[in-house]
Amino acid sequence: MEISGKKAIVVGGASGMGRATAELMAARGAAVAILDRPGSDGEEVAKALGGTFHAVDVTDFGGTGQAVDAAVAGLGALHVVVTTAGGGIAQRTLSKQGPHDLDEFRRVLDLNVVASFNISRLAAQHMSRNEPEDEERGVIINTSSIAAFEGQIGQVAYTAAKAGIAGMCLTMARDLGSLGIRVLAIAPSLFATGITQGIPDEFAQALTKDAAFPKRMGRPEEYAKFALAIVDNPMLNGQCLRLDAGQRFAPR
Repeated sequence: MEISGKKAIVVGGASGMGRATAELMAARGAAVAILDRPGSDGEEVAKALGGTFHAVDVTDFGGTGQAVDAAVAGLGALHVVVTTAGGGIAQRTLSKQGPHDLDEFRRVLDLNVVASFNISRLAAQHMSRNEPEDEERGVIINTSSIAAFEGQIGQVAYTAAKAGIAGMCLTMARDLGSLGIRVLAIAPSLFATGITQGIPDEFAQALTKDAAFPKRMGRPEEYAKFALAIVDNPMLNGQCLRLDAGQRFAPR
């Protein structure tokens, strides 16, 4: 799908990989709406892109639906959605303090896998109304993590959530294939965003020592380039694609 002239929503677009993706899409001629938390830099980022900002907590599932509807109404259609919002906690299945907190486990799943599914299903409904371009109506890209495949000690909730995002790809792509909607996920390794942005070089080198090449954290613009490559190539569908410099997480 040619990105120029298309309508896109980037969830988590106020910072990090989401912001880089929104900026690159706009630079390539797409109209972009940003969904992110209240109090984020979303308004400023959207203004710089000539887009719109819609404040929302993605774990407010009803409110997310209203935000998606408002974004699509402003755009006039929806062809691409990219979700980068998410997060995790550090807690073992069983520690000296007792078993893993069940409410915290559910919270991480809500923030990652349930929120991603909610946005995907809502986006698919809007995309289904598009006139097809070379039989294609839309592209859904969610964000997993290589932790889905090599979760480290204390990452059980995050691993379960990101594995859920990876696992949805093929089934959702099969569900939506007859409508000309593709579904993929990107599984990044460590990227310089959020709490990892600006950490000392020696610490960053220690975290990425198991990478094949390059032995550094990923850059937000590298995620953005990959997302646009997915949009551009119609043969990519139904899978979770690693973006990891050949890194495999060790147990800790």
